[in-house]
Amino acid sequence: MFFKETVFYVLRHLRHDKRRTILTTLGLVIGITSVILVMSVGAGAQSLITNMLQKRGTDMLAILAGASDPEGPPAQAMGIVITTLTADDARALLEPHNVRNVLSVSAYISGNDTLQWKNNERNVTYTGTMASYPLIEKTEMNTGRFFDDTEESSKANVMVLGSQIAEELFGNQEPVGEFVTLQKKKFKIIGVLKPKGSDGFENPDTAVLIPLKTAQQDLLGVRHVSFIRLRVTDTSYVDEASEAVRQTLIERHNDEDFSVRNVADALDILTAITNGMRFFLVAVAAVSLFVGGVGIMNIMLIAVKEKTREIGLRKAVGARRQDILAQFLIETIIISLAAGIAGILIGVTLSFAIARVVQSLDYDYSFIISPLSLLVSVAVAGGIGLIFGVAPAVKAARLNPVDALRYE
Repeated sequence: MFFKETVFYVLRHLRHDKRRTILTTLGLVIGITSVILVMSVGAGAQSLITNMLQKRGTDMLAILAGASDPEGPPAQAMGIVITTLTADDARALLEPHNVRNVLSVSAYISGNDTLQWKNNERNVTYTGTMASYPLIEKTEMNTGRFFDDTEESSKANVMVLGSQIAEELFGNQEPVGEFVTLQKKKFKIIGVLKPKGSDGFENPDTAVLIPLKTAQQDLLGVRHVSFIRLRVTDTSYVDEASEAVRQTLIERHNDEDFSVRNVADALDILTAITNGMRFFLVAVAAVSLFVGGVGIMNIMLIAVKEKTREIGLRKAVGARRQDILAQFLIETIIISLAAGIAGILIGVTLSFAIARVVQSLDYDYSFIISPLSLLVSVAVAGGIGLIFGVAPAVKAARLNPVDALRYE
């Protein structure tokens, strides 16, 4: 029997027994769908994390209190409070003879309390920071202004709000010029930031910003800062600035009791971690492909039993062993390829739906489907059909025509 005739014969048989065909392909469809879905969602999640970091800018350094392994988490991530960094350290980093090519530096410390305006109250995390905050965080004012160096050094009771917290507290009323209470102290609202959205680590829209000295001395009663951020004039100076920051702070502290983190390096580390997780998840999802292949083999072995008399008849009228072998191999490959295509279509559709849902929540999530992954999926499906179809095909080809014709 010629190849074309065999294909048409197999297709007629598959159409005739649609229920079995669907059940045979189901396991492989689920496997291919899982692989496509995991690969797409993994790539999308990776893009979400990397886009968040890139939003912060790869020209930024973060100086954290407490020494730590450069490849591991900072001490603060473990909930450890360390008081070695100060605002003076931040100001020292602005000196050109200490660190060159610095655009701006700002120090930060945070606290939690209730922010009140008239009868409206909100539990907030407030941040004490410097006048350089807008330049460091790349934020702009929607109304009013940001506090200046004089207000920061004189411990002025002024406050800048994020757009979301301003709307929640004041509704449609203009906040600028109003007075609010924070930790039983009156603060004048002097500005509201433009809406920016969360970058996954912080949300400027919910920010409550006050001068650093005011937060340290009047609200928290401390001298230290939680961390310092430094932005260089160009990304090409990041490594040089990182080393200069390290040397400057070692001289000031007589110890390396801090950690300097590079956003670009963090991006590389996170990319490597997420790549490893993606490959691991794909490997787990690929187990279902093996299960689907075993299912196809079992169904084809049953088909050989059911077609024993047919095989005997075909051999009796001149069909060769390779003709029988080809028939069953072609059948399994067609089933596998059909399952692969169906799995790809379902996987791509589900991946797109997930991407749209995440994007609708205002996250910078990318819908990513690699053409190579689609080709690999089809190739894998065909390969599974070939591999798991060999045993049933060989069994059918080896049947003795006389014994086959006697089979009941």
